[in-house]
Parts: sequence; C-alpha cells; structure tokens
Amino acid sequence: MTPLEAEIRTIIAIDGPIPVDRYMQLCLGHPRHGYYVTRDPLGAAGDFVTAPEVSQMFGELIGAWAATAWQQMGSPPAVRLIEMGPGRGTLMADALRAARAMPEFHAALSAHMVETSPVLCALQEKTLAHTGAPIAWHHGIEEVREGPTIAIANEFVDALPINQFVKDHDGWHMRMVGIMDDELAFVAAPDPMLKQSETDATPVGAILERRHDRPVSLLARRLAQHGGAALIIDYGHMESGFGDTLQAVRGHKFTDPLVDPGEADLTAQVDFAAVAGWAQREGAVTQGPITQSEFLRRLGIEQRAARLKGSATPQQAADIDAALTRLTAPGQMGELFKALAIADPKLGPLPGFDT
Repeated sequence: MTPLEAEIRTIIAIDGPIPVDRYMQLCLGHPRHGYYVTRDPLGAAGDFVTAPEVSQMFGELIGAWAATAWQQMGSPPAVRLIEMGPGRGTLMADALRAARAMPEFHAALSAHMVETSPVLCALQEKTLAHTGAPIAWHHGIEEVREGPTIAIANEFVDALPINQFVKDHDGWHMRMVGIMDDELAFVAAPDPMLKQSETDATPVGAILERRHDRPVSLLARRLAQHGGAALIIDYGHMESGFGDTLQAVRGHKFTDPLVDPGEADLTAQVDFAAVAGWAQREGAVTQGPITQSEFLRRLGIEQRAARLKGSATPQQAADIDAALTRLTAPGQMGELFKALAIADPKLGPLPGFDT
C-alpha cells in the first residue's frame, strides 16, 4: 500500500467516499505523496513521453507560431510567453531558440512557467539556463502579471481534475471513490445531483465528465481583456459526449487508476467543445479544434524535417522520420491529439488555423 493510499483510506473512513476530482487532486498534487510532486515522469525512464520530447521540431514550430501571433498582436514591446504544465522545459527551450530568428520578438518576451512540481521546476531551470530570456516561475496563471500574453498548454488540460456523474433510474449521481471488500472502488453517491427528467433518454450506467475550468477560464479572460493568443494541444475529442475516459499510465502502460495512488499519472480525455465554451464565456474567441497532424503540417513540419535531414547522418535521418510519423500519423499522436487556439477577438486567423 502506498503512503498516499493509506492517507486516502483514512479520509474515506472519516468523511466517507470522496469525489473523483478530489481523488485526482490527491493523486497528482498531494504536497508529500503526489505524483507530480515527487518525480520526473517523462522519458524512457519515466511513465510517458510528450511531443516536445519526441522531437525538437515540435517546440520550434510552436516558437515560430508564437512569433507570428506576436506580430498579429501589433508587436507589443513587452509580451508574456506563458507555458502551463511545462514538463522538463524542453518545449520552451526549443521555442525560445526558434524565437531568435525574430530578434524583436525575442527581445520583447519574458517567459513564465506555470508549474507546481518542485522536481520539474528544478529541471526546467537547468534546461532554460542559457536561453537568454528572462524566466519566472509561478504556481498558477493568476500570479503572472497581466498584459499582452501568448500562452502554450501542451498536455496540461488532460490532468485538470474531473467530476464524474453516473446515470441511474432516478437521475445523475456523483461518482465517488470509496472502499468495497477492503479495496478502493468506484461507488455512486446515494442521492442524485440531478433528478431524472422526462426528456433525458441517456441509458442507465452512462458516465458524464465535467472538468475543472478555472485555469483555462482565467487565461481566456486575460486574453480578452489584455490581448493575446493561446494554444491548447492535448488528447481528446472534438464534440461533447458520454463515457469514462479516466486513465492511469505507469511505465508507459495503462494501469488501474485506483491501484497504487500517487505512483501513476492520472488523466482524462479533453472535451474540446467544453474548453471552447469556457473561453467564449470569458469573452475570447476560439479557432479549431483541428488534429495535431493538420496543425503541424500547416506550420510546415514536413519541410522542417526535410531541412534537418539535409545535414543528418543516416541514423539521424531515420530518427527524424520516426519522430515525424509519431507526431503526425493517424494511428499515433497525429489524430488522437487536437489543437485549439484561444484569442483576443480583435485577432484574425492564427497560424495553423488559417485555411
């Protein structure tokens, strides 16, 4: 039994079953035993690999995207380049290197890393030590000074906690984590949060997910009020629907979300229609979503790969081809991952979203 499971069992013994969102918060962000607090989860030795770790092309294209967005904003003399959930800092390092191709943009920006993990903060500081840009760290986006903003959130939204509701004959019940047969188990709250209506034809047993929206809503409000653009890239679906998408990954394999809490990454698919709704509610506009494959191809990833291969060894060229496939192929990240832009209403179509 992990130390976190022992603590969760104590909480359940005292307070009763806990909602799924609280379980996720404890598993990922517990101050002593949380998954992100205690380790570097990335890479071959970790539990999963993100697109910036697959290839430098990903971060470089996003750096170019940010530079073009800055120009569309009117090239403000100071702009905050924010990354939410920045991992090891690889994406930001590659983006800042690409930004040097536009010296005016590089001179105008300050980088802001929204990160809660002390382990990852230390890795980011090391990765970004020689980028030549001013860099600050923050626990939440609300700590970043307001002003013109360009924000990146790659595989950030999927880790925001979700509430789950399960349909029964009398309505929708909140899904909870409790104890059954001395094991952590999913249970339903006894009373419905929303009673059955005559027009609700959803089958019994269906699961509805609702995600915490505060970080994205604050970001969208900031863009609407002070100008700028944000890029959300994550795995998920374009239209809202029903289904249990909560998953745990450990050692690059799926595992039971209720086994060994604190030792696996917990995420749920992103409902991009809902994310767009959050942004529009705050006065921002959205562009997309489109598949990651379409987005990267429009930004020129195939041309960038060809240029890199021009000076590469045969093995390096093969690695570039493999990375391109992983980032854009239908059976891999290319279609599972989607891209959505959130922007100040005064901006026109952003790179990758202009047809």
